[in-house]
Formats: sequence, C-alpha cells, structure tokens
Amino acid sequence: MAAEIISDNVKIAYDEFYQKHDEAWRMLSAKYKAQHIVDVCKGHSFNKVLEVGAGDGSILKILVDQNFAPEMHAVEISESGVEHIKARNIANLKSVQIFDGYCLPFEDDSFDLIILSHVLEHVEHERLLLRELRRVAKYFVIEVPRDYKAGVDNRIKHFLAYGHINVYTPTSLRYLLKTEGFEIEADLTSMIEPEVTKFNTYINQKKPKSFVADLKINSEYAVKKSLVSLFGKKASEKLANAYTVLCKKADHQVEIF
Repeated sequence: MAAEIISDNVKIAYDEFYQKHDEAWRMLSAKYKAQHIVDVCKGHSFNKVLEVGAGDGSILKILVDQNFAPEMHAVEISESGVEHIKARNIANLKSVQIFDGYCLPFEDDSFDLIILSHVLEHVEHERLLLRELRRVAKYFVIEVPRDYKAGVDNRIKHFLAYGHINVYTPTSLRYLLKTEGFEIEADLTSMIEPEVTKFNTYINQKKPKSFVADLKINSEYAVKKSLVSLFGKKASEKLANAYTVLCKKADHQVEIF
C-alpha cells in the first residue's frame, strides 16, 4: 500500500538527493543533531536502535563513535543515501536497507529506540509513518525544525527548496504526537550555533568573510541565548530553530469522539 502512497516525484528526488554530496556540511550539521539525541536521552540506555530516514549516515557515524548503543540499524528512502551509509563502514551498524517511506521491514517491538531526526517535515503522510514507528519500537527521539513562524506563508518556495512540506512549532509537534498515542518524556529546544551559520554563510552561500559579519552572527546568537535565560521555556520555544523530544508509546490509544 505504501508504495502507492508515496508520490513518484518525491521518490525520484530523494533517490538522487545524495549524489551531490557535501561531507563537511553534513557532518557539521549532524554533530549538533547527534548531540541533541544524546542530551534528550540522558538517564536512558538503549541496546538496539533504528534510525529511520538515516540520510547519508552522518548522525549514525557520530552516535556510534560516541558508543550511543551497541547495535544500530538504518533505513533510508534514497538509494544514494544508502550507498553513502554503506561506504562509511560504520562499526555496530548491523543493517541498512532501502524502505518505501512508510512500511518498516521489522517485526513489532523490534527496537528499543527509533531516531527520526529532521524527517517528519519531509513526509507526505506523517501520521501513517508515526503509526508504523509506534508498531516497531518502544521509545522514539524525534527532532523537527521550527519552521512555523511569522511570515511562513510567504516562504513556501524557500521551504520547498529544502523538501519541507510540513512546518512545526513545539506545540504543534506535541499535539501531533499525543494524538497518535505517544507520551513525551523529555524535550529540548535548540538554536543554530554560530559555527553552523558561518559555514552556511561563507561556504554554502559563498559570501565574503568579514569581521562585521562574524560580529553580527555572534551577537544575534548571544542576544537570543540571553533572552532564553531571562524568559525561560516560552522564549526558548519561540526563538528555537529546532525542537527535539524523547517519547514512548502511551499505554492506551487516544480516543476520538
């Protein structure tokens, strides 16, 4: 059924997505995403972990290097992504497979933890995927970008250029998860680090480096951090660039009507 659900243009786009590969940029971005996973999982340990939508394996590589779990697995919709993951020869990575975006090739409750990092914003039928995750694992780390901000309706082309067809706030993600039978145990917000902004500005966008540009990037980050310190969770969720949750299957499904 899922093979019919996913659009042909989406499958083609992601099949080719990692053919033009920027290792430095992806590893830099993955460094912080992996740290968010480690941070939100503090106090928990997991033996068997699956990353769904593992991309090129950047996050997996960092987590394995940090001894996050003794057994890791990966599924990815993109053929070029799977090839990159295999080429990394990641220790403790027991399997990597192509999947259709919705149906996971595993038995019920096969994993202690599923990682879904910056995937949900790309998914055409997000609730179908979440139900499949719930079937296969006990715990889940889910991270999404906080794209839903003032003026979002004027930035549709910008988000589509990154493949983002869904936009979230922390509140809207919590609502989605709770109405699909997930119980949130821990969460965190994060802002784009100056190191990442500088790389994106000077390398990706090829803008000239300058003291003034560096000062502006550092100052904006410092101001946002100060506001979060002063005004707490409400400010952190408003200023965040990403939102990460650790959740588990609720004991009961949500009743509708």
